[in-house]
Amino acid sequence: MADTMTRVSTDVGGTFTDLVYFETDTKTGTQKVRTAKSDTTPPNFEQGVLNVLDRANIDIGAIDMFAHGTTVVINALTERKGAKVGLITTKGFRDSLEIGRGNRPDFFNLMYQKPAPFVERYLRREIEGRMDYHGNEVTPLSFDALDETLVLFRAEGVQAVAICLLHAYANPAHEVALAAEVQKRWPDVTVVASHQITREWREYERTNTTVLSAYVQPKAQRYLEKLETGLKDKGYRGQLFIMQSNCGVDSLEATKAVPITMVESGPASGFWGAAELGRIIGEPNVLALDIGGTTAKCSLILNGQATVKTDYWIERDKRSAGYPIMVPVVDLVEIGNGGGSIAWVDDFGKMHVGPHSAGAAPGPAAYGRGGTEATTTDANLALGRINKDYFCGGTVTADMEALGRAFEDLSGKLGISPVEVARGIVRIANSNMVNALKLVSVNRGFDPRDFTLVAFGGGGPMHGVALGQELGVKKVVIPRGAPVFSAWGMMMSDLRRDYFATKLMDAGDAHSLDTLLHHTMELARDEFAGEGIARDAVKLVPQIRCRYQNQEFGVEIPIAAGPVTAETIKSMIADFHIAYEREYTYRLDAAVEVTGIHLIASSEVGKLDIVPLPTTGTAVADAIKGRRQVDYATEGEHQATIYDGEKLEPGMSFVGPAIIEDPGTTVVIHPGNRVTIDDYGNTHIEFGG
Repeated sequence: MADTMTRVSTDVGGTFTDLVYFETDTKTGTQKVRTAKSDTTPPNFEQGVLNVLDRANIDIGAIDMFAHGTTVVINALTERKGAKVGLITTKGFRDSLEIGRGNRPDFFNLMYQKPAPFVERYLRREIEGRMDYHGNEVTPLSFDALDETLVLFRAEGVQAVAICLLHAYANPAHEVALAAEVQKRWPDVTVVASHQITREWREYERTNTTVLSAYVQPKAQRYLEKLETGLKDKGYRGQLFIMQSNCGVDSLEATKAVPITMVESGPASGFWGAAELGRIIGEPNVLALDIGGTTAKCSLILNGQATVKTDYWIERDKRSAGYPIMVPVVDLVEIGNGGGSIAWVDDFGKMHVGPHSAGAAPGPAAYGRGGTEATTTDANLALGRINKDYFCGGTVTADMEALGRAFEDLSGKLGISPVEVARGIVRIANSNMVNALKLVSVNRGFDPRDFTLVAFGGGGPMHGVALGQELGVKKVVIPRGAPVFSAWGMMMSDLRRDYFATKLMDAGDAHSLDTLLHHTMELARDEFAGEGIARDAVKLVPQIRCRYQNQEFGVEIPIAAGPVTAETIKSMIADFHIAYEREYTYRLDAAVEVTGIHLIASSEVGKLDIVPLPTTGTAVADAIKGRRQVDYATEGEHQATIYDGEKLEPGMSFVGPAIIEDPGTTVVIHPGNRVTIDDYGNTHIEFGG
């Protein structure tokens, strides 16, 4: 048996590709950690992963576990770079995809345009055959029109066929038969059927999910295959795990079959990492904030658990209804505010920050790569919050002339000084991010004062304290390795799959609920057993979807994994009233009904155990690099003490104003803040007063 266990995770972001490497001595329990970053390399994203492995100088052949998260799916959707899709659906339902829902946000705009469906009408074809909502066959399936449909699809260059038949969530028999027949008649085409992705009701959402899954599948499969080949060519012989949007990892083969499940894999790993970090440091209630180069994302962790929902939409904003994707995704809010977000002035002389980003190329003006527009990173540099002589950890020489020109342009448009412009950019960015944090907390019935803010990503440590002070959180925690924390979170993830089943029943029907749960649990155990995982090693967490009778939406209530009894039902209903009131602000004296179940099945696959860091007894004064004037944007200029983040050890403490400089980020500590370093190297920041 080897004396070391090595684990690597990589996360492909919009701007950078991150890596975390852990080497654990199995005899002593000591750990060595290595991190690295390299530019993301669209459209060949796998090259960025291979580049960052080279930069970290890792012996790939010695790796025991490799986990990977990527933006390839969400990029293919937002950039419209997927496959050409043809849709086959039940007769009379070809327009469900275009009719959508009456949920347009710009409700009083008479010129409102619905988002265009990903499949044009002439490529949406119908077929005879129908199930009812109980799963009983109403009309037999007929393939009479299939040849004509496939001839059209071939002629029009269709690359993927999406199949979504009415009520297939209740009985997929027709879909199974149709998918097999399409594959038989056209072996080279990608075929995706709705039952392979989701077993939930709501025809529009299910149809759109199937179409989007087919749209990204060829590209995602090619990407994953290229990544697998690239790693094997470099000597990796272990199993590759892919981060999912549900805060778990899954096998490469399972992900290639349904790649839409990794639509938000990067954010999910960071938020799960925040949940695990909260467990380690004794803070189960966490507001998690990830600020990268392009976006800021936030999520709420309650009692150590990240909320996972299937009500997920892409491109939804104040002017567009967006597109639903009915797969389990961590509950998050995402806004276009990151380090590369561009500041601009509208026709009315008002300044905005984002959502457009300078990305990795050309990047912020200070990168010296041809960027001419001021970004949030440029503003932090102009205010002295970022050290111009240690820009990007000393790997980039800050182009202060280009930065000056960018601010002069905004200064002329606004009629204020460049310093005031920089302050304004930071304040606007902070305001945008505070509003996002309120959406996942205050708007859902939670008081931020009961939570700890965990801020990570390249920009999280820079803005976290200002946001935490505005919200009044208990304290702010900056994780060790914050710039690559999403990659770190993959190390803490279990193999996880979410199983959904839709079935309408009275909440008091313990027998029917127990039968449905037992069947779904056995299905989960069988699938895990098929991949070599012992049935008793599978952890099962059932959640029951409840609503007031005849209402449209409800909430999920967790119950014990054992048999469903009358006592189980009584407790579930009581918990439902509490959860419903928190979510919707009221409760009713009305009957409760069950609409289905959500079963979380998980198993550990090399999950990392974090150990305390050793100390050398070095004094905190030895970590001081110097002092400089820092403009805090809201609290004016202060003489700040500058600390070397790599020299800070557990037990050290000091008081702001201060700056901690790390190769991958900068921690801005405001005047009066109290800072302590915990046993694991995380930075805890408490407010003065």
